[in-house]
Amino acid sequence: MEAPPSFFLSQNRSLTLKPSSPLHSHFLLPNSNKNNDKNRFSSTCEIKSNLRNWSIEHVREMNKDSSIHGNNNSSSSSFSSSLVSVSAATSSEFRTKNAKKVVLFFCDETKSLAQKIASESDTIELRTISWGKFPDGFPNIFIPNAQSIRGQHVAFLASFSSPAVIFEQIPVIYQLPKLFISSFTLVLPFFPTGTSERMEDEGDIATAFTLARLLSNIPISRGGPTSLVTFDIHALQERFYFGDNILPCFESGIPLLKRRLQDLPDSDNISIAFPDDGAWKRFHKQLQHFPTIVCAKVREGDQRIVRIKEGDPSARHVVIVDDLVQSGGTLVECQKVLAAHGAEKISAYVTHGIFPNKSWARFEHDNGGNPESAFTYFWITDSCPLTVKEVTNKPPFEVLSLASSISASLQI
Repeated sequence: MEAPPSFFLSQNRSLTLKPSSPLHSHFLLPNSNKNNDKNRFSSTCEIKSNLRNWSIEHVREMNKDSSIHGNNNSSSSSFSSSLVSVSAATSSEFRTKNAKKVVLFFCDETKSLAQKIASESDTIELRTISWGKFPDGFPNIFIPNAQSIRGQHVAFLASFSSPAVIFEQIPVIYQLPKLFISSFTLVLPFFPTGTSERMEDEGDIATAFTLARLLSNIPISRGGPTSLVTFDIHALQERFYFGDNILPCFESGIPLLKRRLQDLPDSDNISIAFPDDGAWKRFHKQLQHFPTIVCAKVREGDQRIVRIKEGDPSARHVVIVDDLVQSGGTLVECQKVLAAHGAEKISAYVTHGIFPNKSWARFEHDNGGNPESAFTYFWITDSCPLTVKEVTNKPPFEVLSLASSISASLQI
């Protein structure tokens, strides 16, 4: 069991807590004023610990010559305050001291996000990689001072924005676990082939399964299988594509959206719209406290159009929620039908703003009164770094950073 923290009390007294069991302990603390028998008292302090987390549950002070509620209120109050204030400071210091220190590598595209992650915690150290190319165009990669990461927890922040950069980063991802490190975590905010997860005709290639197999064969480090952190993977069944040599950790950007919605001036008038049943299945439990609207695509002749399946957008600020956007056609069709049914404002959130060929440019900013053709807000995360560079400071777009979520996941 780990060494317990030291509590520094008034009059420069120091007490080390030694629990008799992992969960509870009781202590008698004598008063330092040994010359005054009337004021001599002891304190019973119940400490609860859960491995690394120590907290004072309550303090009870007893005068040896009187009842618990005797005439030593001043001393008792002072002593209690000392313990409580010291408890808060020591608890924070103890958690920081015992946090896992992580060496974080990154590629060129994720440099900005890596810097934000490192700013979230003193336990994260950024390290660089030399990314070069040989004259024939193939990668020429070097990890400076590689021996210095032996025995450390190591993570790599990847961005698979194109097949070319995937091939460039895979050699690094395969090499880092072999450098005698304690553990290896691959942070891949966006799993890019997620929309190609099934076969409809013989001969179709489900590249989501291919990429999952590629990552499942990352060499095992000294600490065991690689941990994979990814956000809002497109199809829930894709978690079963990974093999036993990798431990996928599926996170979500929805908590970032919920916090942002709380800050809006009309936060009490928000409704959530899902553009299809897939989005509803993926996110409705995380957003169940909001009024919900579900849209669906139906076929009319040769056309597929969007209809409202359930819910009422009338006079509401409706936020369309999905995992990703490419051309944005589905969002636009959903926007039109919501506006036709009386939505006062329309915004959108996607975790992954892919926007190939600058398709983000079709989304205009609504300053008020045009919900059928423009968006009040369009929130994305920084899971796709190339898009972030293009839309930063361009309304209606706002970027919600995954930095704090990734920093927390590196402590798992």
